[in-house]
Amino acid sequence: MKSTAAPEKGGPRVNRDIRAVQVQLIDAEGQNRGVVNLADAQQLADEAGLDLVEIVPTASPPVCKILDFGKFRFLEQKKSAEARKRQKIVEIKEIKLRPGIDDHDYEVKMRSVKRFFEEGDKVKVTLRFRGREMAHTDIGFKLLQRVKTETAPIAKVEAEPLMEGRQMVMVLAPR
Repeated sequence: MKSTAAPEKGGPRVNRDIRAVQVQLIDAEGQNRGVVNLADAQQLADEAGLDLVEIVPTASPPVCKILDFGKFRFLEQKKSAEARKRQKIVEIKEIKLRPGIDDHDYEVKMRSVKRFFEEGDKVKVTLRFRGREMAHTDIGFKLLQRVKTETAPIAKVEAEPLMEGRQMVMVLAPR
């Protein structure tokens, strides 16, 4: 045997789906009508040619409003689409350095880092050690400290320099 209860669908309850006995009613003009029986509220909505929509189901009694449900749903979708459009996904860009990097190469890398911060992205600075360079990790640490001080006005350190195998990693985030 199948149950008679309708499956819960997304969105607010409308018209005959509202389960409360009494509701706090707001009419089509936005006026608060106070607490009324559900049947009376439904009758007012039918007379206006509109829908009775449960706006705040958690309230006691639930708040219902008389409005055009199709228009209401359209405006909600429009709002959520606008919110998604304004949302910025923060990416982590990676800059790879070597301990013996030349000044000009370093400056080119720093221009890239600054451009990434202007775009609102985080930057992972990776310093790779090869062969005997592993014996001089202090040189790499000084280089990452230099990066940290030069980017201090526009970025904050999210993860301090840390050795991970043969590379030292530091993460910077825009201010």
